[in-house]
Amino acid sequence: MEQLTIFLSKSLLGWLAIQVCLALVFVFYLHFSKRSSLVDEQLPKTAVILSLRGADPFLPECLRSLLTQNYPQYDLKLVVDSQADPAWQIAYDTINQLGATNVEINYLRVIRHNCSLKCSALLQVISELDDSYEVVAFVDADTVVHPNWLRELVSPLSNPKVGATTGNRWYAPTGKYWGSLVRYAGNVSTVVQMFLFGIPWGGTLAIKTAVLRHTGMLDMWGKALNEDLMMHKILKKHGMQIKFVPSLIMLNREECDLLGLIDHLKRLFLYSRLYHPQWLAVVGDLVSSILFPTTAIILLLVSLWDERWETAALLFRSYSIYTLGLLLLMLTLELGVRPVILAQGQPVTKLSVGTILKMLIAIPLTQWVYGLAMLSSLLRSTVKWRGAIYRVQGPWNIRLVEYHAYDFLDQPVDSKISL
Repeated sequence: MEQLTIFLSKSLLGWLAIQVCLALVFVFYLHFSKRSSLVDEQLPKTAVILSLRGADPFLPECLRSLLTQNYPQYDLKLVVDSQADPAWQIAYDTINQLGATNVEINYLRVIRHNCSLKCSALLQVISELDDSYEVVAFVDADTVVHPNWLRELVSPLSNPKVGATTGNRWYAPTGKYWGSLVRYAGNVSTVVQMFLFGIPWGGTLAIKTAVLRHTGMLDMWGKALNEDLMMHKILKKHGMQIKFVPSLIMLNREECDLLGLIDHLKRLFLYSRLYHPQWLAVVGDLVSSILFPTTAIILLLVSLWDERWETAALLFRSYSIYTLGLLLLMLTLELGVRPVILAQGQPVTKLSVGTILKMLIAIPLTQWVYGLAMLSSLLRSTVKWRGAIYRVQGPWNIRLVEYHAYDFLDQPVDSKISL
């Protein structure tokens, strides 16, 4: 018991030290990386692709922001799941309100049964692009971008060694659902991890059209469930890198309840298991972040029951240092990202005492929720997303087994909650 207690205490503090070092590397890069921005004459013609199934809470804001970019030559290509989809009317109305002419809206004409609906939509648009489009950018419906978003996303592609560029999402540490706060706490760690592993985020992503067509990526999308996680391995194989652009950390203000979050996380863990180039490292990170502190809590309770006060005191001290250290780390990253969010004209959350206390409570809750979701994903062979069900028998063995056109009855009751 004493040896295990000492081992756990050292493991907790050692793992905290590692997380602090990795987070500081991220913050350093955030503030000291050079921002590149090409002049209008140097910017290539770009197609921005947005696939839609269901009306996301901030879809009108997303569309308005995409149609008012400070970029000379770009076209927005919208692919809606069907004309009966609630997103169709929202997109149609927004386009008419702005009088936009650089936008094309279509429905998904061919529903492939051996890949995801999103991959089907992306392949449909890319197959119809002419050779004048040198860059293809991807964005999600939960992303509200700033006016220079596309310029900042495309500019680093002028480097021949850079095959793709990306940003990442950042959630607000508030909300009326605990799921929103747990998602925020988990995402803080995920953003750092994706930066270190060079993993792109499909919600803000640009890639050279030639790279898409000459690396076999499109063929792989035609039989895959996810489009972005595989990119790192493919580009690395062809001697190219993915450039993370700090100014493209995008604020997400959607809500999420705990049940919805768990279902979302199970999908993400399944995608990672199938396509993440460093899946075992992800598992190691999760085990260290979940197993060590949870075991410490269990041993602490056992020690108190057995009246082993010295052992209980050591465990309590180690666990408290670890948890408070994570809280300070979370606050450091929040403050580090704030200048980026403010520069985009987005509001930032006031860190009141109540908010900080909720963040503290969210730390162990996040560990348990993520642990439950990861274990559930290991046994999962089907994926359900907005009414579409896929059977998964391997990374390249996907089958769409149930599909229906999304309609207004499928929308969540809370208009601010994400699916």
